[in-house]
Amino acid sequence: MTSKVLKRKLALRIKRKRRIRGKISGIATTPRVSIFKSNRTIYVQAIDDVTATTIAAADGRKLGIKANKDGAVVLAKEFANVLKARNIDTAIFDRNGYLYHGVVAAFADALRENGIKL
Repeated sequence: MTSKVLKRKLALRIKRKRRIRGKISGIATTPRVSIFKSNRTIYVQAIDDVTATTIAAADGRKLGIKANKDGAVVLAKEFANVLKARNIDTAIFDRNGYLYHGVVAAFADALRENGIKL
């Protein structure tokens, strides 16, 4: 892809991200779960927007997983365990401007299967 196409795709994702973030916000008991995916790995964190702090985080590189659906399921299981250890069972899902399919949908579904209500 040319740089012009890549810049346009990024601009559209940023536009979707801002639109979503205007509507959702996390608190300490119900944090915002934000996902970021690159071509190589997936990162996720639970954020308390009131105090602007990260409550919990998981990194796909540390677990040695790739940015595919299977890796998203493994990361969701690990992240659900971290959230349960901090007595959090409900969260607000922030897809970070990505379309809800593929890796993002697999992560959200696996998080629900592991006991976190989104």
